[in-house]
This record gives sequence, structure tokens and C-alpha cells, in this order.
Amino acid sequence: MGRSCVLAVSGTPGVGKTRLCAEMALNGWKVLSLADLAKEHGCLGSVDEEDGAAPIDVHQLADAWTPPGEGRWLVDGHLSHLLDLDGIVLLRCSPALLEQRLFERGYSTDKVRANVEWEMVAGHRSELMEFEIEYPLLELDAGAMSTSELVKRVSAWVEGGLDSPSPGGQANAAIDWLSETSD
Repeated sequence: MGRSCVLAVSGTPGVGKTRLCAEMALNGWKVLSLADLAKEHGCLGSVDEEDGAAPIDVHQLADAWTPPGEGRWLVDGHLSHLLDLDGIVLLRCSPALLEQRLFERGYSTDKVRANVEWEMVAGHRSELMEFEIEYPLLELDAGAMSTSELVKRVSAWVEGGLDSPSPGGQANAAIDWLSETSD
């Protein structure tokens, strides 16, 4: 099966993290839900009445969680990039497509707006820089690729030894939705 590793599959809600993880599981990867890990380690707060989400104390979880040893593991969740792991798959999606997906999920207008803005300004990438996260990063436009193509890209990256610079080393190559909308 190849080398053992633990990858975060991160990105704004609605970009396709869970879909990618489900497809990767068909290829022998084990999938951990960030929300389930938070619950298991007592790091999941009460559901917020306003947005319907239960906040995760990801810093407490990072201290409590020990990455699995052998095998290939994916941690599915939009804060998973803040855990101790071997690499980060950061899925991105055009803001227009993301907005459509989130409305189809039944998200409120405010929640859709907040998530689309987060994607637009590359919020996850900003967190990677702010917290000086130095794990190898594979950033993919999940809205422009099929799930099978995403699986191929992630698999090739893993087989290639997670060969890529850390987030800071590839900031100039980041997907930039703001520049696309200002044309």
C-alpha cells in the first residue's frame, strides 16, 4: 500500500472534503472525522443556535490527539490543518460554485456569505501562514476537477513523498479568487 501517513483534508465547508475522503477510502485510506475526534476528546462545544454548528476547540484537540501510527489516514474537517500530521490537502472552490453548494445544503444567507468570504480571501491559507504551519501542502481547485482526478493528484503526491514546499514557500502560487474577480 505504500508509505504510512496522516493527511489533513481541509478547506471551506462545501468544497468537497468529505466526497474526496469517501473516494480515497475506496483505495484503502482510513478516514477520521475532525468533529468525531473533537467529540471523542471532549473538545466539541454546544451547538450554536445562530449558525447550527458546534465549535471545536482545535487547539485543545491538537494537544489531546495522537496521530495514528501505521497506515494511511485522512482527517476530514475544515480545521484539520491545525493538527499534527504529515501533510495538508487544501481543497478550494470558486466562490460562485461554493455559494450554490451551500445554498443547496440549506445554509442560511449569513452562513453562506461568511463561508464564501472565507474562501474568497483564502482564509485557510492565511491560518497556515499565521500559525507558521510548515507541513507539505497540496492546494487543489476541487471545483475544476472531478473527484477521481482529485484522488489521482493526491495519490501521486503521496507516492512522490509529499513533495511540495510548506505553505509559506508557495504563497505566490496560491489560488487567488480576488484577482480573478477584479479582472
